[in-house]
Amino acid sequence: MDIGTLLGLISGILFVFIAIMLGGDFIGFLNAPSALIVIGGTVSVTFIMFPMGVVLGSFKVALKAFFSKSPNPQLVINEVVALANQARKESLVSLERATVSDKFLRKGILLIADGSEERLVRNILETELNFTQLRHRQGQGVFKGMGTMAPAFGMIGTLIGLVNMLQVLDDPTAIGPGMALALLTTLYGALMANLAFIPIAKKLEERSQEELSKMEMTMEGVMSILRGENPRLIQEKLESFMPPSMRQ
Repeated sequence: MDIGTLLGLISGILFVFIAIMLGGDFIGFLNAPSALIVIGGTVSVTFIMFPMGVVLGSFKVALKAFFSKSPNPQLVINEVVALANQARKESLVSLERATVSDKFLRKGILLIADGSEERLVRNILETELNFTQLRHRQGQGVFKGMGTMAPAFGMIGTLIGLVNMLQVLDDPTAIGPGMALALLTTLYGALMANLAFIPIAKKLEERSQEELSKMEMTMEGVMSILRGENPRLIQEKLESFMPPSMRQ
């Protein structure tokens, strides 16, 4: 579990709640019509902007912001070096029997064990990398879209509240509910966008970049094994993908 994401979300909600309690009555900040406009409008427009499968799949992807850990590239490097040593001692064909935990690395190893040419191996791995990036961007795009639409529907709710208020200026008792609708929809839209949707989209973008960097490093390792490079040089090359603090 990513403690940082969970801690940030909970602390953000808590600080807003404390600020409201210190300034007045929390019940006064609860308004069902405002929530209906912002939540209902944002979700509805999201289904218009993206295919239904992409929207539903994005909520599953969002779990990566809370429950997935950053990949450890050193584990992949260790596997690549071990496979390079095996290939030098035996042969590339012997790698077909090797146990490889990383799926992307296993695909590359099976390709070179089958005797595929370097260009073909690189093309296949690059294609998978590109489509992985495309899938990640779809999930990020959904939350970026929701982060854009939530404040917009907050403004729509504000306009609705102002219209309602202007229609009943002769009735002082009706001005309060109209003003509450006008202001709270803007608040709800801003909170949803800046406390949930946009941060989740950014976290998913960071997770995607980490995974894609690991895949690029893995692909370079597979190519190095195919070319018969020295395992020690392979390790040095792959560790250059990592920050100095993470290198062995």
